[in-house]
Amino acid sequence: MMDGAIIGIIVGIIAMMLMIIKTRIPVALAMVIASLIMGLSAGMAPTELINAIKAGFGGVLGGIGLIIAFGVIMGACFERSGAAVRMAKTFVKICGKGREDLALGFTGVVVAIPVFCDSAYIILHSLVRAISRNTGKSSVSLGVTLALGLLITHAMVPPTPGPVAVAGILGVDLGVYMLWGLVVSIPMMLLSMIYIRKVGKEYYRVPDGDRWITNQADWANLETVNATDERELPSNFLSFGPILIPIILILLGTVVGKGDTIFHSLLELFGNPVVAVGLGVLMALYGLTRQIDRKDMIGSMDDALSTTGLILVVTGCGGAMGAVLTASGTGPIVAEMIASSGIPPLLVPLAIASMLRLVQGSATASMMVAATMTLPLVETLGLDPVFVALTCAVGPVGFSHVNDSYFHIISRTLGITELSDQLKIWSMTSTIAWAIGASLILTLNLFFGAGGTIIDPIIPIIVLTMIALWLKISTPKSKENESVIEAS
Repeated sequence: MMDGAIIGIIVGIIAMMLMIIKTRIPVALAMVIASLIMGLSAGMAPTELINAIKAGFGGVLGGIGLIIAFGVIMGACFERSGAAVRMAKTFVKICGKGREDLALGFTGVVVAIPVFCDSAYIILHSLVRAISRNTGKSSVSLGVTLALGLLITHAMVPPTPGPVAVAGILGVDLGVYMLWGLVVSIPMMLLSMIYIRKVGKEYYRVPDGDRWITNQADWANLETVNATDERELPSNFLSFGPILIPIILILLGTVVGKGDTIFHSLLELFGNPVVAVGLGVLMALYGLTRQIDRKDMIGSMDDALSTTGLILVVTGCGGAMGAVLTASGTGPIVAEMIASSGIPPLLVPLAIASMLRLVQGSATASMMVAATMTLPLVETLGLDPVFVALTCAVGPVGFSHVNDSYFHIISRTLGITELSDQLKIWSMTSTIAWAIGASLILTLNLFFGAGGTIIDPIIPIIVLTMIALWLKISTPKSKENESVIEAS
């Protein structure tokens, strides 16, 4: 039976990957079929197998379905109200002149908490163009920093659907996960800016209508563009409140813990992620959308919610596959194999998520499948589920390329048409951020987690070192490049 279970897992994974990549079968159905293959191969009775699938599906969605839906509604409010633009302008003022890229990076980190990264990038790109034209900074460095900040939080911090789904599948406390996600996300963005600024100098581009200015001397002759009228934007309190207030309530509920006082009872209620995010939605609805026609706003929310159906189904199917692996007893078998092989166990979810991201492009699907496949290993190998969740989430940050729609959005809006330039500007940036984030998570796990080894952080650090050496060797030294760098 042991051989059959292992063969079933291998066949199930291969079948799932082929269906996702090569056929029209959606991810959710591919996961169900793979779950059936794994369960039957492990000797589960058909009735037992179906019951495990149904229980796993409902169990995960019961805990996180409302949070995902509320987060999407909040994101629709931000998209329509101008709150994202207000946040960006506030960060620009806080960070000061000359650090506009840093301001946009922080904007991305905050805005992507409720808003999908591709939508947020499109909303804020006009601001990137205006800042680039008025300051002479390359739109490449500004736009890529914004895009990376958005992607990192989209992958790492709830209530974005991907991290919420991962937390639900692995049974991780959402407040703890949110705290660690923020701890890792900010250094990922800041350290990645070293490379982004280098690329921004090499590809100096300032927008001028439909064309691009490629040296600073020509930019000096351009007229500045008018910024959005501040009076048309919501206040800072209304813009930041729907995001920050739920985060504070959830974190307080996690840190303070349970007690017998009225204060603890209220905190237990309002610090619950469903209630906290629901309050954020109410604040967004009645604070940000008052000037928008009611029917128009309801239509926008309906459109946003229609996109979450597949995400919810895929999330539930992830829980179903995890339940099958647990009920069949296959998980301990795989865990024993990994332990005897000497492979650092925390690298397993990182490798699965990264490989899926590279092959099929979807960040959300990659992290959910990785969480599902790793779930049976957590207890058996003594891993900390929080850091397993973080490695599942950081895997899809890297390796963004032509099969990722976000790759094309960024390249098109920055006017980058050559594939080699697109890969160097965005794919390399996302992969550097991946290596930084993975190294941080695996190192933190050594001190605060469980089941980690000193070998864990070495692999992403080696990848980062190889990238740095490759960039050092491959960077052209022509006078033309040097003049562009000096001019910028």
